[in-house]
Amino acid sequence: MDFLNPVLNGFSVVLEPTNLLYCLVGVVIGMLIGVLPGLGPAATIAILLPLTYGVEPVTAIIMLAGIFYGAQYGGTITSVLLRLPGEASSVVTVFDGYQMARQGKAGTALGLAAIGSFIGGTAAIIGLTFLAPLVAGFALDFGPPEYSALAMLGILLVATISGGSKVKALIAASVGLLLATVGRDIFTGESRFTFGSLQLADGIDFVPIAMGIFGLGEILYNLEERHRAAKAPSKVSNVWPSRGDLKHASGAIGRGSVLGFFLGILPGGGATIASMASYAMEKKRAKNPERFGKGAPEGVAGPETANNAAATSSFIPLLTLGIPANATMALMFGALLIQGVTPGPQLVDQEPELFWGVVNSMYIGNILLLIMSLPLVGIFVRILRVRAAILAPITALITLLGAYTINNSMFDVTLVVVFGVVGYLMKKFGFEPGPLVLAFVLGELLESSLRRSLLVFDGDPTGFFTRPISATLLAVFVLVAVLPGIRSAIAKRKGTTAAGASATDSTNNIKEKV
Repeated sequence: MDFLNPVLNGFSVVLEPTNLLYCLVGVVIGMLIGVLPGLGPAATIAILLPLTYGVEPVTAIIMLAGIFYGAQYGGTITSVLLRLPGEASSVVTVFDGYQMARQGKAGTALGLAAIGSFIGGTAAIIGLTFLAPLVAGFALDFGPPEYSALAMLGILLVATISGGSKVKALIAASVGLLLATVGRDIFTGESRFTFGSLQLADGIDFVPIAMGIFGLGEILYNLEERHRAAKAPSKVSNVWPSRGDLKHASGAIGRGSVLGFFLGILPGGGATIASMASYAMEKKRAKNPERFGKGAPEGVAGPETANNAAATSSFIPLLTLGIPANATMALMFGALLIQGVTPGPQLVDQEPELFWGVVNSMYIGNILLLIMSLPLVGIFVRILRVRAAILAPITALITLLGAYTINNSMFDVTLVVVFGVVGYLMKKFGFEPGPLVLAFVLGELLESSLRRSLLVFDGDPTGFFTRPISATLLAVFVLVAVLPGIRSAIAKRKGTTAAGASATDSTNNIKEKV
């Protein structure tokens, strides 16, 4: 009963009219953002951060969480109807979803996605409800050495597991760590990298970086990479899947729920990797894999289930360890800090209303998504017809005004513009912004924990290996760091062996002919 009381109290928090309204607003905005290609939940949350200043912490996080998991389904609509993924996690849905739409089964594809999203999200919330307190209890044993190792592992995993160039991701993460050192030294008070600027003496605020790189940077990049116009199907019918489609998809939904839940917990994981892994798994285990790419129901249901499960479970490391698992969670971390709430092991006990209010709001949000997803399809398709030349200036103006209202400072606006250009250049040259923002968020935790640990160990770095948890985390860190090198060496050796065998065979053939 001691466990159930705070959970039930969390429902009373969610059912307050204000919190219900913000949950609805967050889900609708999330779906809309998922439909609009290119913007994404991270950029939207960055732009809306200033609007959360005037509301209660639990209300603000409920809305931002709704934007995150709402966007996962919104991206499905354009993937199915227009062959245009509105969100990165919906890329693989294009393969079979659009083919189903061409076969007159657009409604079936959207229905399977809605059902899978609901089941995957709900299963992950149940897992979050029972697993998060256990993780928080375990994390109470964490001290500075453990947090140092965990922060290092989180940054490395994001850089090595996420898609794109690993070298570029590590460079971005290094820049993020460098930006985190700007300002006064937390131990000595000495100024670092301020170049005599009083505005930089207290360091760079998280909000201008987030709004610049994810907000303004995305807008500039999307203006250059204008999306091709496409005609949407005029009619969406047969919304409820047939018994046969549900039978084909049921196993994929179950597997996607489990796979997405565990991939969402991992640093560097998240909805995009979960959806791709689910599609690969379903295609690999299928009796007729050639059906995939031609309108296989499980090719829609599995990834859509997995991305919603991962979006929900990624809140576990954020709320219980204070470690954001991906770029969007890094923005959530910043939003909590802005509200005066520090995510971590103490959050469950010290802020039970906020913790369980946010968790339980996801139940309500998933039900709202299921109810609203299909009736709003027509409205979202009409919004797609609004030209980017109209939407972009409005969004950019909102971003700059929001940056100014934080501290009524033009310096913050200047920072947003600077980091907006940085974000644009990063996207243009293939640098993912996620590792930079995540490393910036974890930079202060890493520096303070590392230096405190060295003070405890009298400057001896081997002290980290005398504590079981930090030693285990550092062992995983080393394994993750050297694994890509080992794999490439093995692949190169196999390639050399194969080339040698081929050369030997060629020589033998020549000798036989002679």
